[in-house]
Order: sequence, then C-alpha cells, then structure tokens
Amino acid sequence: MLRGAWREIRYYPSAMLGLFIILVFVAVSIYTVVTIPYSEVVDLWRGGEAVWGDNPRLAAPEWVNYFRRTKLPKTIKMLSTDPDVERRQEQVDDNLWIDDTIYTFEFQYDEFPQDLAVTLEAEFETKAPYVSVILVRPDGEEIRLGDLSVKGGRQVFLVSQEEKIAQRLRLPERRDIVEAIFAEDPKAEEPVVLKGTYQLRIEATLFEPESTITSKVVVYGKVHGWAGTDHLRRDLSVALLWGAPVALSFGLVAAVGTTVLTMIIAAIGVWFGGWVDSIIQRITEVNMVLPALPILIMIGVFWTRSLVVMLFAIIALSIFGAGIKTNRAIFLQVKALPYIEAAKAYGASDLRIVFFYMIPRIIPTIIPSLVLGIPSFVFLEAALALLGLGDPVLPTWGKIIDEARVNGALLQGHYYWILEPTFALMITGVAFAMLGFSLDRIFNPRLREL
Repeated sequence: MLRGAWREIRYYPSAMLGLFIILVFVAVSIYTVVTIPYSEVVDLWRGGEAVWGDNPRLAAPEWVNYFRRTKLPKTIKMLSTDPDVERRQEQVDDNLWIDDTIYTFEFQYDEFPQDLAVTLEAEFETKAPYVSVILVRPDGEEIRLGDLSVKGGRQVFLVSQEEKIAQRLRLPERRDIVEAIFAEDPKAEEPVVLKGTYQLRIEATLFEPESTITSKVVVYGKVHGWAGTDHLRRDLSVALLWGAPVALSFGLVAAVGTTVLTMIIAAIGVWFGGWVDSIIQRITEVNMVLPALPILIMIGVFWTRSLVVMLFAIIALSIFGAGIKTNRAIFLQVKALPYIEAAKAYGASDLRIVFFYMIPRIIPTIIPSLVLGIPSFVFLEAALALLGLGDPVLPTWGKIIDEARVNGALLQGHYYWILEPTFALMITGVAFAMLGFSLDRIFNPRLREL
C-alpha cells in the first residue's frame, strides 16, 4: 500500500512541489550542520566585535539594490597585506622610519556609507608609532581625519566619533561627519555623494628599528550579504541557515514521537481493555483540558529554556491528546477483524498482536496526520522563542523574530530582519501542508470524491 501511495504522489503537483521544498530544506540543513558545526555556530552567534566587527550594523541584504532606484553601498574591507595595497617604507634618520600605506577604492553608490574605520596594530618596545590618517577625495581635496599614537599595540579609529574633523571642515551643527567627507559639498543642506576614486593614506612614523605597523580599513556599507545584519553586526545568514535544521529536527522528532507513542498507547489500551483502557482514557481526558503553552512557559521561566527539555516536555504533553481517542476508534475496528482472531487462535502473544498485527494496519492512515503535524511543532518552537523562551545559545528563526521585535525592527524600517525568518516559517508550513493534504487524499480514497 505504501509503495503504491508513493507512486501515486507524482499525479499531485502540489505534493511534488511540497516534497521538493522539503528536500531543499533538508539539503540546506545537512550543508549547514556540516559546514558550521554546533560548537562553531554557538561561538559565532555569541561573539562580539572580535567576530563581527567588520560587518555594518543593521544593514539590509544586498539584493534590495535590485528593487531600488538609488543603490546602497556595500562594505569595502582592505588590509595592508593585500597585494593591491601600495606601501612605502624608508629610513629618513638614524632613529626615524616612514611606513606609508595607501588604500585606493572606488565609491560609485548613491548613498553615503555608515562609517569609516581604521584599525592599527603596532609592535614596538618603548616608543609607539605615530600615525596620520588622510583621505584624498576624487576632486583632489585632502582631508586630515586624525593624528594618533598607537599606544597599547592596537587602536581603532572611527571617523564618526572624531569631532575634530567637523571643526576642521567647519561643518554646521549636527552634520554627519561621514556624510560630509563623502559629499560633493560638505556644507550643503542636502549633501550629494561624491562618486569616484578615493585614497586613504596611513602615514606612520616609526622610532625603533624593529617596530612594525599593520592596518585595516573598513568602509561600512548599508547592505551586507544575502540576509543582512542585526543590531550586533551579526550576519543573519548564520541564524537563517541554522534555523532550518533546528526547525525540521524539532518538528520531525516531536511529530514522530507524539504520533508513534499515541498510537502505541491507544493500541495497548484497546487490546488489553478493562482497567488499562480506563486509566488511559482518564489520563487523556485530564490532559486534554490542561493548557500546554502555559505549562511550557512555566518550564522555561522556572526551570530551563533548553531546546531538548522543551522538546521532551511537548511530547509528554501531546501523547495523551485527542489522537488517543481517534486511534482508539480505529483500533476497536481492527481488533474485530478475522485475522486478529486467527493470530490469537494460533497462540500469538499479546505484544506480538499489538505491534505486528494491529499497529501496521493503521500506519498508512496516520502518515498524513504525522506530516501535517510537523509544521505545528515548528511554529510552536518559534512561538516559544518569540516569547523569549527559546534556547539561550542557539540561533533559530523564532529567536531572530524575537530579537527584531525587541529592538524595534519594524519601527526603524528594518523589515528584512522579521520578514526573512517569517518567510522561512511560512514556506516550511506550506510545503508540509501541500504534501500532507495530498497524502491524505491518497491514503483516504473517500476524499478523492470531494
């Protein structure tokens, strides 16, 4: 019956489309788990500036530029060790060396970058190198961004925090410094981006023969990657990719565990009858009136928010549900069939009859409900995360939505932050629904007439 049903699926386009989407999610899940192991993704997602410092903050995905008339800038990152970066090193005195680094980059976007950062790392014994940072604009104008001593071996220079630049340029009050240095007219009321080739000169003066200095320049854009970034500069693609295996495994384990255990409990109750069936029915009736979500919230608040604990709690709260009543009605019909009487007559044990004669009989009928039950558990996990009860270390689709909501993504216009995980959840639910409804029509021939 199962083989025939699977052959019949190809006649249902919705089932084939749903199956294709599910297989894509499975492939993405396998790829994600292999390329970004669990320990690595936890460290990535909990990392700070050291991990995500080169990403722009709250940057939209790069594909939004295809739908915009004005193009948002991408992030430009350059290292002093890159082959296309020019360096000039010479000794000008007994205890004086010059080490200049010249970064050249094209800026052809319609909007201004978020910021410009220069990271300097120096090695020295007693006297720290002295550095001047100069920006040469496409129109030839030179703007001295800053002069500093690289004390402590590392310095990060952010243009947006340098008020001295505004004083040098005599900018109007509250004028954005980054916009000013990239504008055609820094003092204009509505500044326009000056497009063209920029040069950033890092002029370092060294005072010791063994002293060295390296640098990194990041021009933060307003779009990044295919998924964008959040308020902590984290690349949302990591959470979106890892959300797939978490959602599918959570939904599959919960649906299979609930369906199989419910079926076994119902079969045992029907076969043994008497006080066994009575106890099962009373437990089911009590459990059906218990509010599952408040219980899960209590577990998350007073005990733990571990995804594994929540999974087992959901299964425990679901096995004695309405499925017990439905399966019991089916098993009562199966119990009365002649082949069950024949198995009992030739001496088959009770457990053999339950597991080898009764349960296999109804497996085809529960497959559609199992498939349709997967997205409901996926949405339940997302709902728990949205309530702040998700796993504290693992990124999931629900957790992305929760962090976006808490940080005012909709109010600030960062719609991608919420829409991307929401779209993933929606597609997952639609895929399993299309497959499940088609399987229901295959395994329940009466529905074909509807």
